[in-house]
Amino acid sequence: MFLSDIHLGTRGCQAELLLDFLQHHNAETIYLIGDIIDGWRLRRKKYWPASHQEVFDVLLERGRNGTRIIYLPGNHDEFLRQSHKHRFGCIEIVDNAQYVTADGRSYLVIHGDQYDVVIQNAKWLAFLGDRFYATALALNTWLNIVRRSLGLKYWSLGAFAKKHVKQFVSIIGQFEAAVATDIKQRRLHGVICGHIHHAADREMNGIHYLNSGDWVESCTAICELYDGTLEIVRWDETGYFGASTSLDKERIVAA
Repeated sequence: MFLSDIHLGTRGCQAELLLDFLQHHNAETIYLIGDIIDGWRLRRKKYWPASHQEVFDVLLERGRNGTRIIYLPGNHDEFLRQSHKHRFGCIEIVDNAQYVTADGRSYLVIHGDQYDVVIQNAKWLAFLGDRFYATALALNTWLNIVRRSLGLKYWSLGAFAKKHVKQFVSIIGQFEAAVATDIKQRRLHGVICGHIHHAADREMNGIHYLNSGDWVESCTAICELYDGTLEIVRWDETGYFGASTSLDKERIVAA
């Protein structure tokens, strides 16, 4: 199971939905692919409700019960990259990993900010963008309160913008192209990453590109079936509502 961009410590984090997802899914190994804790926001304002602590408690309990948990820090939890510790209790901390599926395909597992030209060259701009993103999420919360009162389903302002605003589409495209070029040079089958909050599963420039999305807007994860198939699983208030192929929720058991 591959999870990224949970952003614990922010009001936008969909911790309750993630807890529900974890109730229905288990795995031999769980990869936490960065931005699990939002250190950027926590430095400005402490926000840590019970549901956020419960997410950590559930993961730690699974680790104590034999699940292997591998944490690959991202840019929002980069303080873990700077730590000399390679373990936090039952959680292993690594910068990146190589994962081989049950059918023998090799994937680089990495958060993805390493391919983000803004993060690498103009971090101040990334901080500014984060402020705007937080504002959009706050507006999105109130919008969806109104939508629920009208009996309408959750709708993401951020996801709409990423899909339709030209600049967002261009940034995502540049990121994905950089990832594909690097993976091809490494001679791997594909990559499993996060960072841009945009779940994806497709062949691109000769490699298999998988992005696990996030638990702020899209509420998605990547799971491996017993035969090595990798799928994006989407989760909402009603539970499972889609994957990259037509398989029942009960069959999605990650390795």
